[in-house]
This record gives sequence, structure tokens and C-alpha cells, in this order.
Amino acid sequence: MQEAAPRLNSLVEQLLGAPLPLRIRAWDGSEAGPPGAPALVVRNRRALRRLLWKPGELGLARAWVSGDLGVEGDLYTALDLISGLVWDRGEDARGLGEALRDPEVRAAVRGLVRMAGPPLPPAPPVEEVRRRRHLHTKRSDRRAISHHYDVGNDFYEIVLGPSMVYSCAYWDEGGTLEGAQRDKLELVAGKLALKPGQRLLDVGCGWGSMAIHAARDHGATVVGVTLSQEQAAYARKRVADEGLTDKVEIRVQDYRDVTDGPYDAISSIGMAEHVGAERYLEYAEVLNRLLKPGGRLLNHQIARRPQRNESTYSVDEFIDAYVFPDGELAPVGTTVTQLERAGFEVRDVESIREHYALTLRGWVANLEAGWSRAVRLTSPGRARVWRLYMAASAVAFECNNIGVNQVLAVKTPDGSGGSGMPLRARTWN
Repeated sequence: MQEAAPRLNSLVEQLLGAPLPLRIRAWDGSEAGPPGAPALVVRNRRALRRLLWKPGELGLARAWVSGDLGVEGDLYTALDLISGLVWDRGEDARGLGEALRDPEVRAAVRGLVRMAGPPLPPAPPVEEVRRRRHLHTKRSDRRAISHHYDVGNDFYEIVLGPSMVYSCAYWDEGGTLEGAQRDKLELVAGKLALKPGQRLLDVGCGWGSMAIHAARDHGATVVGVTLSQEQAAYARKRVADEGLTDKVEIRVQDYRDVTDGPYDAISSIGMAEHVGAERYLEYAEVLNRLLKPGGRLLNHQIARRPQRNESTYSVDEFIDAYVFPDGELAPVGTTVTQLERAGFEVRDVESIREHYALTLRGWVANLEAGWSRAVRLTSPGRARVWRLYMAASAVAFECNNIGVNQVLAVKTPDGSGGSGMPLRARTWN
């Protein structure tokens, strides 16, 4: 019988209509593909069954998370090579259907089915969230946030490092992750023009880094809200350790339930991705109501590229099932439009896309350095989820498949037209 790797390589190339840029190493020790390229390691026949039952990204993700599939060699190179074959194409049922009209391809698929063994589908990894319609109710948002952020504060300390900031850093040449995160917090504070005595609402405050920075370095009084109990407990301890309990309040609260405005400024850093397209205008209107006239909003948000037909947009299956349940990305133009529909005047949009790729590579390096402890704190599958998600996201930012933008908006006083902005506003740089 022919060895497994050459058979797999032949099938994949027939389906793709192009050579596979990776080597394949199969469970029987056989290899096929370009010498020197990273190897896609198919550790058992179960990996094939996962792909047969769920062709495309989700099948690959299940095989990776379960450990049935791996990569030997540089993970970034491997992801870059296959991104155009899998992630850029999506699950193109028409392309697969056209390939299956070829008798040779159909014969190869039948051979793959025989090679895969018993036909029953493997159970999804326990780390997978059952997918559902994106309702973005307060209850479903709490559940989604808990899945992602209540992995454990000790785990996040490994990944994020001492800053405990889980959003794109702001890098300088030769800088460190810690320094870049500090610079990002200062960039946000500068755009908001924070001054002593002002009230800041930090929406999705995470582990309290922005709230602490605003109070300690700029004299602001801060309310931070999060839906994660673990984040809130961690943030409150950090606030107490800094001696800032009179300046910073951390709440477990939905932003829609905040009623003690008005605030002088609002920061929303990496939170709006959880809001959902159907709720985004509501999100913008709530924040507008909570601001004083002349108050500023800094909305820091990942964006996807616009599609010719926006109705065809679908949430990334791997991200939805394993990382951010119910997360949705919007083009930056849509975000700006919704903010202005809610009554804001958008004053500045800054893309910091390349900065997120650097940030993610830093987080991956942290995870890999602390791999054994990360696995003990969570599970091998959870650690694999994070390694793949962060490395693939870094490649996506580098390839301009997704971006991240800071949008500065002002609640202009009714009728006056005054924005309170200086004529040359970009003094924060």
C-alpha cells in the first residue's frame, strides 16, 4: 500500500489545483512535499476524519486543538503559506463541488475515506463552544466574556506579561512589550486630554491597567466596568496595591447599565468587538449619553476589510468556536458611521495595524516560554487554541486582512458647533 503522506499530498493538490506549499508528515512516518518547508504533521487517522466531516477551517481547528494535527518548523511561516489556501478562500463549497466532478478527485476522496478509518465523526474538543445565533443580550454577552476572560488570571499573566494589557500596544523601534503597552495607555490618555479631577469611564476595563494609568499618572477619577468576575477581582487588588482606591472603582457591570454619568471622557479599548453589528448603534448611543458636552471618546477596535457584498460576511468559525464567542468585526468606515449617527463628531482615525502584529508576536513568545505552566493552568487544548489564534492573527495583521484603529470622537455641544479640540490636534504623538 502506498505510504500515507504522498497519498495525502496528492489529494490536497488535486483539490487545490496547485502544489501544497507545506510538507506533510503522516502517522506512518512517511513524508511528502517541498524539502525545507514547515511540515504539517498528521499524527493519526482521526485528523482525517475531522477534516472529512467538517472540511475547511473548523475541521482544521478541531484537529489542531485536539493535538491530532500539528506543525513542525516555524508556525508563522506555515500559517503565511496556507493562509491563501484556507483562510483567504474560506469554505468555498462551489470550488469543492467543481473539484469533485473530476473522476480522479472523487477516486482520491474515496481513498482518503478508506484511509481515515471508521466513518463516525470524532467528538469536538471540549474547549469548543457550541455555536449559536449572535443575540448579544446581556446574558449571552456575560457568557461569552466569561468563556474568554475567565481562563484564569495566572494564565493571562504568562501571555500578557507584567502590563496585563490585552490590546494592541504602541511600539517604537527596539522597544519592549511592556514599554509599548505603557506608551499605548499614554497615547489614549493624551487623545482624551485627561486632566486631574476629570471623570473617566473605562468600558471593558480588563485587569485595570488603563484605569490605574489614568488615575496615577493623570489624576483622573475612574470607573472601570467589566463582565468578568476574575478580571474585576484582579483589577481591584492592583488598585489597592497602588493606593488608588479613592480614585478608581472597578465594577462588574454591563456598560448598558451604567447610569452615573456624565463623564468627561470614555475609553473603550478592545471592547467594541464584542458588541455585535446589530447592537453597535445602541453601544454608541449609550456612550454618547454618558458623556458631558465636549467630552471625548477613544474607541480602539479591530476592523476587518469591507466586502463587496456585506450580506455575505460571516463570523470566523475558529474564533467563534474557540476564542471569542459572539465576537464580530466591522470595517472602520462602518464604525465611524455608527458613531456619527449616535451624535459624535469623529475627529481622528489612526491605524496601528502593524503594531498589533508585533504585540501578538510578543504574546506568542511569552506563551511559548511559559508553555508547561500554561498547560498546567488550563489544558493542552486551551494552550494550543491560544497559540494558533495569536499566531494566525499576527499573520492576518501583517497581510492587511484585518486592522486596528483608534477613533477619537467628541460629543459636540448642541447648537454651538464647538469641539474643544485644538487647531493642531495631533500633539499626542
